Amino acid sequence: MTIRIAADIGGTFTDIAVVLEDGSLATHKLPSSPADYADAAIRGVVALAGELGLAPHSISEILHGCTIATNVILEQKGARTALITTAGFRDVLELRRVRVPRLYDPLYEKPPPLVPRERRFEVAERIGATGEVVVPLDEGAVERVAKLIAADQVQAVAVCFLNSFVNPTHERRAGELLRRILPDCFVTLSVDVLPQIREYERTSSTVINAYIGPPVKSYLQTMLTGLARAGVRGPLMIMQSSGGLLDAHAVVDKPAQIIECGPAAGVIGASRLGVAAGYRNLISFDMGGTTAKASLIEDGRVLSADEYEVGGGITLSSKLVKDAGYVLKLPAIDIAEVGAGGGSIVWLDKANAIKVGPRSAGALPGPACYDTGGTEPTVTDANVVLGFLNDTALAGGSVPIRAELARRAIATRIAGPLHRSLLDTAFGIHTVANTAMMRAVKSVTTYRGRDPRDFVLFAFGGNGGVHGVELARALRIRRVVVPPAAGVFSAIGLLFAPVELTLTQGFLRRTDAVAPPDLAAEYERLEREVERQMGAVSGQATLRRLAELRFAGQAYELTVEAPSGPLDRAWLRAIEQIFIAEHERIYGRRHGGGRAIELVTLKIIGAIPTSRPTRIARQINVGLPLARERMAYFGARFGSVATPVIARAQLESTPRGGPFIVEEYEGTIVVPPDCRAWLDDGGNVVIEIAEADRTSP
Repeated sequence: MTIRIAADIGGTFTDIAVVLEDGSLATHKLPSSPADYADAAIRGVVALAGELGLAPHSISEILHGCTIATNVILEQKGARTALITTAGFRDVLELRRVRVPRLYDPLYEKPPPLVPRERRFEVAERIGATGEVVVPLDEGAVERVAKLIAADQVQAVAVCFLNSFVNPTHERRAGELLRRILPDCFVTLSVDVLPQIREYERTSSTVINAYIGPPVKSYLQTMLTGLARAGVRGPLMIMQSSGGLLDAHAVVDKPAQIIECGPAAGVIGASRLGVAAGYRNLISFDMGGTTAKASLIEDGRVLSADEYEVGGGITLSSKLVKDAGYVLKLPAIDIAEVGAGGGSIVWLDKANAIKVGPRSAGALPGPACYDTGGTEPTVTDANVVLGFLNDTALAGGSVPIRAELARRAIATRIAGPLHRSLLDTAFGIHTVANTAMMRAVKSVTTYRGRDPRDFVLFAFGGNGGVHGVELARALRIRRVVVPPAAGVFSAIGLLFAPVELTLTQGFLRRTDAVAPPDLAAEYERLEREVERQMGAVSGQATLRRLAELRFAGQAYELTVEAPSGPLDRAWLRAIEQIFIAEHERIYGRRHGGGRAIELVTLKIIGAIPTSRPTRIARQINVGLPLARERMAYFGARFGSVATPVIARAQLESTPRGGPFIVEEYEGTIVVPPDCRAWLDDGGNVVIEIAEADRTSP
């Protein structure tokens, strides 16, 4: 029997899930352990295995998603990093792309580079655009810089030389010298991270990889050691930002590929279970304890991005908003993320306006109502005051709640200074949180030319069911779907993810000037490297060919699926037509005949089949609500209403009118008075907002 257990670490809770061979779903939820995030994950895996009567050594695989890499950047707690680059290119990180994300804010300051100027070093070398050596590498300069780095107690070094993607000789040699002189340093070469054109994007991605390398490596080693000590022998598989799993040992050298691994798992789960339930056009909405994430699933297909930014208040991929954070040009699911979650701290600005986040109370000290040391009000405290969340305990009684602490925090810090009632203030906080999260949803819909009203909101995460309806109402979305075990859904998504790896290589040639043998050789080299890194024997992995193309003179590329067949002139003509059609679909314009087309980047995606579940037949640890009824406040329109509290299983296929609250072990679902909800064949709670106005934009 194959037992694959998933563990997803969030800022507040760690979620564990397993789907057995008969389709039975079992879950476990426990507070995260910020001092050592691996500790809670390991304890959770062992606890869930024990509840099911499974010995740790019988676990075939541990599937893991975490926010370690993201948090390192957001909290600016990465390794002490240095950058070595070609003479004359020391300030690439500072210059960026000469763009300002806030056009009408003259006082806007971009986030500081992850490597300050005093730790950015130049060495003499130059590779030409076609790969010829223009200036030989000054190896003595590399050695002198290495000694300066050693004296400065640097922990990680990024190397990014001009045009190294067409000839990596200088970078490889510099890497050899650095690893010999600095054996304890984490050394990253741009040719291993992003062998493509665009100097800033390549430098930024390489620096990010170096900056997070030591912390991620340390975390993964702790996780592997802890699992072995607990008796778990199966491999540790890590979710990547692109939505595929990869062995932890293969992640160590390129940790930048897991920065958005936690959110990616939820989107994969939404695409599998949402589409299986008959919803092909979905907005995946994941609201946890620290952040809220949104992604688009269109016609059953997860949308991907080849570049995104992390930091700067919102993590996203957008052609409209750039240079607000740190650029990472690696394959990822197209996700927008904002700092608004259940643990987000509520505060007043200088104008006494309510603000939510981006600071979070996290697992420790946590929201005030947890009585674990937190005193500042959070979104969770507001939801307890409103009656949306149980005022006694959460997670089936495992997380005690002291409602009077939530009331005191909001009354003292927010309601009092505003001279407003406690309930109105709490509802205002709830509304402001929804407004903040609308940024994430609009980033993947409105800013992409999509109308949110054409989609179903697929809400999950610990707080997705609490905020989903009012967020949908604000966006004029008619229907919200909350899947089974929504509070641990990112962990469930890990169980549906494939084992996958993506590699790229710059290949800047006009299609009418490409030599097919050169093209075939480059693709074959990438395929062999994908199989090597995945540990797959030839033929075991399914390999997909993709390419980035552009019209000559353009400053951006589009990724398209490459046609099958031999790599000859007919293949080149076919991929040109695929690109032209994609350009017209995305931008609404087809250039006239005769416009030259360029291949920019070649890409290979390798996937290995796994024993993924096909369905969730039933949930084992369902439990019953802790109360049958409580007062809930739904704003000035409805006021405080005596609201039934039921279990998911008490819903039927016949719609039930609100208000009522569905309370389960993993999370809570709030159905307001003017809505109705029912249970579909997949066990999803479907909520219809009858009064949503579809005539408004």
